Amino acid sequence: MFKVAILQKRAIHAQIDKNIESIIMAMKEASESHADILLLPECFITGYDLPMLYEKSIADDDIRIAKICENAKKYKIGVVLTAFTKGNNKQPQNSAFVISKLGDILMKYSKVHTCDFADERNVESGKEFKVCDFEGIQLGIMICYDREYPESARILMLKGAEVILVPNDCGSMQPRIRALSTRAYENMVAVAMANPNGDNAGCSCAFSPICWDRNGKCVDNTVLLADDKAEGILYAEFDMEAIREYRNREMLGNTFRKVEAYSQLLSKEIKKPFIRDGQNR
Repeated sequence: MFKVAILQKRAIHAQIDKNIESIIMAMKEASESHADILLLPECFITGYDLPMLYEKSIADDDIRIAKICENAKKYKIGVVLTAFTKGNNKQPQNSAFVISKLGDILMKYSKVHTCDFADERNVESGKEFKVCDFEGIQLGIMICYDREYPESARILMLKGAEVILVPNDCGSMQPRIRALSTRAYENMVAVAMANPNGDNAGCSCAFSPICWDRNGKCVDNTVLLADDKAEGILYAEFDMEAIREYRNREMLGNTFRKVEAYSQLLSKEIKKPFIRDGQNR
């Protein structure tokens, strides 16, 4: 079993040290509940505070990130640690670090699909989707708006992801929850999402890829679905043996795809009705 602790809690904007305290408290609690990894909402160290300045974002070698790594080793729990970090072009990046139970940083991923129609237009986007090995489980990350695009999860699946974890911070969750269930179904990957609580927010969730049993009978793939107001740690358990068996026999993911018909997906041309201000056309 792969047990994910999902923190549904709102960070305090610009209160990095207080947010670090909240993370460490959550790590301790999740460890005592035998979770394998703690998943935080988007930009939890800094708060998802926009517009974000480069000067207010944190460096990869920030002492407070090192402190989380030390506590990961202490409590023997992994963490998906999130923050605005310093990018390469004097702009912030919206990033997630996957930290092992030994306190090692396994991967840094920066959000590819920045919200360029809003204040994230000043955030430097990441250039690739990444997968890392977390204790034998192939783990991918999508951050918030990434999950609006099916290509994000598809590329992670093609890179070998078995589980996709999603730090999030937004509202209007109902269609987004349904989309995450679909991402799990169509890619045959487990998905878990952490979102801050609040009016029209919250709804942290987890979905299994298993949507029908061996007899072809449909089953509910919902592992966890929180309400919008609850604050605290929620738990989602994935039976990796069952998921891997399902992935080895069912006909989704990277089975029977007709890739010769997909060339238009790489076109940069944008036509009406999808033309928006600020797009690179």
